[in-house]
Amino acid sequence: MSETLARYIPEHAVKPVFELIVANQVHLKIVNERQTRHGDYRKGLNGKHEITVNSNLNKYKFLITLIHEISHLVAFEKFGRNIKPHGNEWKYSFQRLMIPYIRPEIFPNHLLPLLARHFKNPTASSDTDATLALALKQFDQQNDKNYLFEIPYGSVFRIQNGKIFKKIAVRTKRFECLEMSSGKTYLFNPNAEVELLKSS
Repeated sequence: MSETLARYIPEHAVKPVFELIVANQVHLKIVNERQTRHGDYRKGLNGKHEITVNSNLNKYKFLITLIHEISHLVAFEKFGRNIKPHGNEWKYSFQRLMIPYIRPEIFPNHLLPLLARHFKNPTASSDTDATLALALKQFDQQNDKNYLFEIPYGSVFRIQNGKIFKKIAVRTKRFECLEMSSGKTYLFNPNAEVELLKSS
C-alpha cells in the first residue's frame, strides 16, 4: 500500500498518511476521474470505511483530497453521524489532520501561505478557493481547461456536457454567461473549469 501511495502523494507524506490509513482502518480505492468530485468517503454496510480518490489528481491535490475524506471519517467517529458533512466538526478534524502536512518537505514553498490561509477555515472543496485552486492547477499533468475567471469577457467556451456559452458579465461573486443555443443566461462559479473556444 505504501508503494502505491508513493505514486500519488509527495514522498515525505507517504509514511504518515499510510499510518493514518491503517489507524483508521480505511479501505482506499484509487479510481478513474469523476467530473463531480475528487474523492468521497462512505461507511459500507459491512462497517468498513471506504474512501475513493480520483487517480488523475496531481500529488498535492491528491493529498488534500485524501485528508479531506479521512476527516469525514474522523469527524463522524468522534462527533456522531448526525453532524453536517462540512460543518464545524469536519472543519476542526480537517484542520487538525492537515496542519502537520503544511510544511516545505511536502508542499512547495509558494503554496504554504495559501494553504495556511485556506485551512484557517477550510471549505467543502479546495476548488472554491480560487487562489489556491489556480496555484494547485499548475502541477496538473496536462490541462487544456481554463478557469472561467481567467478568460476575458466576450469569450466563448464549452463546458463538460458540450454546451457552449459566452462570458458576458460579473454578478456579485459569479459570472453571468449566455448559452449560445438557447439565448438563456446562467450563473457560473469563477473557478468553473471550461474549454476556451477560438473565436471565428
